[in-house]
Amino acid sequence: MYIALTVFIVFVAILLILLVLVQNSKGGGLAAGFASGNQVMGAPRTADFLEKASWTLAAVIVFASVIAVGISKGQNERNAEGSAITEQVEEAASTLPQMAAEEAPAGEE
Repeated sequence: MYIALTVFIVFVAILLILLVLVQNSKGGGLAAGFASGNQVMGAPRTADFLEKASWTLAAVIVFASVIAVGISKGQNERNAEGSAITEQVEEAASTLPQMAAEEAPAGEE
C-alpha cells in the first residue's frame, strides 16, 4: 500500500509540474493564443482553471504524503515487534560482554 501511495504521489507531482509549466508567468498561460476575451474558455477562465487545478494537485500531494507517513509508521511498528534482525542484534549485544571475558588472556607467568 505504501509503495502504491508513493507512486501516486510521484504521478501527481509530475502532473503538477506539467501544469505549472503550461502556465504563463504573466497570466497568459494556455489561453495566450486565444485572441477573443469573450470566449467560453478565454484567458481569464483558463487561468482560473489552471490556478485551481494547481492548488488542488498541491493539496492532494500534501494529503497523500500525510497518509503515507501514517502508513509507514504503522508498518515500522509492526516490523519492530517481531523483527528477526532486531532479535539477533539484541542477542549479540547480550552475549558480547561474555565473549570478551572468555577471550581475555588470563595473564602470563
